[in-house]
Amino acid sequence: MTDIHPSAIIEPGAVLGDDVRIGPYCVIGSQVRLGSNVELKSHVVVAGDTSIGAGTAIFPFASIGHQAQDLKFRGEDATLTIGERCIIREGVTINPGTAGGGHETRIGNDCAFLANSHVGHDSYLGDRVVLSNNVMIAGHVTVGSNVIFGGGSAVIQFTRIGDLAFVGGMAGLENDLIPFGMVTGNRASLGGLNLVGLKRANFERDHIHALRAAYRELFESDEGTLRTRAEAVAAASNGQPLVKKLTDFILEKEDRRFCTPRSAE
Repeated sequence: MTDIHPSAIIEPGAVLGDDVRIGPYCVIGSQVRLGSNVELKSHVVVAGDTSIGAGTAIFPFASIGHQAQDLKFRGEDATLTIGERCIIREGVTINPGTAGGGHETRIGNDCAFLANSHVGHDSYLGDRVVLSNNVMIAGHVTVGSNVIFGGGSAVIQFTRIGDLAFVGGMAGLENDLIPFGMVTGNRASLGGLNLVGLKRANFERDHIHALRAAYRELFESDEGTLRTRAEAVAAASNGQPLVKKLTDFILEKEDRRFCTPRSAE
């Protein structure tokens, strides 16, 4: 059974799943779809062609699905899809897509968006991503799974961030961040591997050792370009899965710049 406060406004056409709870002064647009057990605490506004997965909880004054903060936006159809069991805290803003980015913003399952964080248009976030307070994700950003952003960090548009990366508090990220990488500073520089995250994820010890050796070859050598080093590491990887994920990420696109250690050229 749904539980809707009398002060909430539900526009005709909205689809509400089983056991949805909508608190005081929430506004739900006509194209919104809420999965089962979604809870809107109070003063939440959900607009546009927005789908929110089962078990997600949204806290007061969040603004979800309003048009992109893009001056080129001309009212084109666009969607926002948020996965299951996400936590969206106070003041969070998440925008749908635009014509310039595939018309879609997509959020995975089990993500947490702490107070006043923002996800821009046409961005893609994997599962179990954590945005601490005041994190700013610009448009067209791609984030892998199990990524953590420290408070106040910011990511420039079109940046790619690999799985299990860590972005330190107040970091300003303007280049791609490798899987398992850890960055700090403004502008952000690569500070090593996210070893704490790797251990928490229960990766095998020999896989982590192989990844550390590959990291040294890639970022502690000055021979050739990063791409040529990645090709050599990939050829010698003997099928190590973490090394493959790392080198695949680097070699996937030829026109990207990457975060490197501050001492690197």
